Amino acid sequence: MSSCKVITAKTAGFCFGVDRAVKMTYDAVEAGKKVATFGPLIHNPQVVESLASKGVRVIDDPNQAQKEDTVIIRSHGVGLETARALEESGAEIIDATCPFVKRIHKLAFEYSSEGRTVLIAGDKNHPEVIGICGHCLGNHEVFADSEELTAKLKKSCENSEKGVAILAQTTYNIEMWEKCKRTALSIMPDAVICDTICSATSDRQKEAKKLSEICDMMIIVGGRHSSNTIKLCEMCSDNCKCALVEDASELYSIDFSAVKSIGISAGASTPAYIIKEVQTTMSEILKNQDEEFNFEEALEQTFKKIYTGKRVTGYITSVKDGSDVIVDIGTKHTGYIPASEISEDPNVKATDILHVGDEVELVVTKINDQDGIVTLSKKQVDAQKGYETILKAKEEGTVLTGVVTNVIKGGVLVASNGMKVFIPASQATAHRDDNLEELLKKTVRFKILEVNEQRKRAVGSIRAVAKEERAAAEAKFFETAEVGQTMTGEVKSITDYGVFVDLGGVDGLVRKMDLTWARIKHPSDVVSVGDRIEVTIKDIDKENKKVSLVYKKTEDNPWEIFKANYEVGQTVKAKIVSITDFGAFAEIIPGIDGLIHISQIANQRVNKVSDILTVGQEVEAKITEADLEKKRISLSMRALLPEEEAAEEEASEETNESAE
Repeated sequence: MSSCKVITAKTAGFCFGVDRAVKMTYDAVEAGKKVATFGPLIHNPQVVESLASKGVRVIDDPNQAQKEDTVIIRSHGVGLETARALEESGAEIIDATCPFVKRIHKLAFEYSSEGRTVLIAGDKNHPEVIGICGHCLGNHEVFADSEELTAKLKKSCENSEKGVAILAQTTYNIEMWEKCKRTALSIMPDAVICDTICSATSDRQKEAKKLSEICDMMIIVGGRHSSNTIKLCEMCSDNCKCALVEDASELYSIDFSAVKSIGISAGASTPAYIIKEVQTTMSEILKNQDEEFNFEEALEQTFKKIYTGKRVTGYITSVKDGSDVIVDIGTKHTGYIPASEISEDPNVKATDILHVGDEVELVVTKINDQDGIVTLSKKQVDAQKGYETILKAKEEGTVLTGVVTNVIKGGVLVASNGMKVFIPASQATAHRDDNLEELLKKTVRFKILEVNEQRKRAVGSIRAVAKEERAAAEAKFFETAEVGQTMTGEVKSITDYGVFVDLGGVDGLVRKMDLTWARIKHPSDVVSVGDRIEVTIKDIDKENKKVSLVYKKTEDNPWEIFKANYEVGQTVKAKIVSITDFGAFAEIIPGIDGLIHISQIANQRVNKVSDILTVGQEVEAKITEADLEKKRISLSMRALLPEEEAAEEEASEETNESAE
């Protein structure tokens, strides 16, 4: 073991932006200021703890900033709204945003201002990416890899008229970025692509990759929540065994017995003193192992202590969606979790539940000593634990949650607690004829009805939970609901006489007359099944559990509108809506009709109304009478004729009558 070589990367440690932010923070502390950082200053627990010991607190909301504070905006930067809110807090603001990140902010703002869709390569939950998004004025989306980029570019081709601009998080994986650029140009040759990965990040990744190609093992030093540290670990894991440590104390749990060369690199947030401690501790460990090393004992430890079916604990060293997860289980073997053995839920991605550095329990499913490979299963461990949870839920009547993964003959399968629970069709929905396919990939709540302990299978019911929840909601409704109360509900069904609305546990009826002030042929002219509508409680029958509702609004009452805007003597334009023997009805406004009596249609005698007027015809008439109480309005077209013509006609009529 004395020949083991240790090589430390020259680029390991603080980058320019992080070093600048840390110095600005310590300077503010030494100046006696009351310092707060917006979010943890860097993704390194030791540095954050050191600052906390000096009185520096962490805030995550601008409202937490006090006027006497000096707030440090960390190197990741923040969005425009957050920056504005911090300024308005009255606190002193020190902007320690990395200049390279500020450049990305400027590009995001400019391109989005032009109307381009901005696509950002990175982790959507990373503070730097969140800050970049906060500088986009229009459409913008984050993608993790070239596959996601492909989907978003195709979408942008359809929706973006101004084109696309593609940026990258400063710590994004270089190899992945090059692949993304090729993908982008093949789909959208005119896309604007900006190389925004920090040069220090680029150099660090390249050097770490070269080290991993010539060393048996890589030690990556940094915080487990540091994006660039995790990326270093992922890149190096492709070439050799790799371990992520936050400090020197974690080195003692790593087996260096079969290693002849070790490379050391560190994330951009790792202080130089921690890297030095790792180097020193590494030397001590290797020296001790050299003195105590026994080949037979080492062979016993690395090969004979694991067997198929054994439950082991390991640390994730590499995780990527769609490929095997690499695990360090503390032996000479390289541990792999196949994608099919990660979770019982097919919708779950590896990166959703596993991260580099995570400690996980696994079951050994296969050992290949010749190749030094151990195949592992997380799914089986989850199933073992989940079975205990299922049994307990059956005994206690606990409500569980899960995702519907399959629709099969007779029901559905729900993935919950690492197991597949069968839900019969009769227990899956409220009605037997409901479409089970609509449940696919949805999260549901259910109870366990029975468990076959011999076969370790369970049967559950979604319907039982829904029924209990609906009964509880119904009881609460009739306790608290009052006439005149306004509520929002979903239209569940439509009949000839009205509409049934689900108010959350209770169905209320809106009769046809209470749907709208306008004339309608059928309630479906107003609403559709699935609509969310606001209704008012008209009446409650608690004894029979019935609720009457009103959908039409008082402010839309046409009689109130008429009263406010029209008066007797006013001339209006009206549309003929029906014709009778004694006259015609004309619509003044929707819901308000006035009668034009046959004697008020023309100057001459009218024997048949339809000889002069037709349905749909628009006429001018004067309001001659308005009885709002009886809801009757009289109109006259004749009243608008010139007076002399009317007088002549009247005289002519009198003469004719005398002659007769």
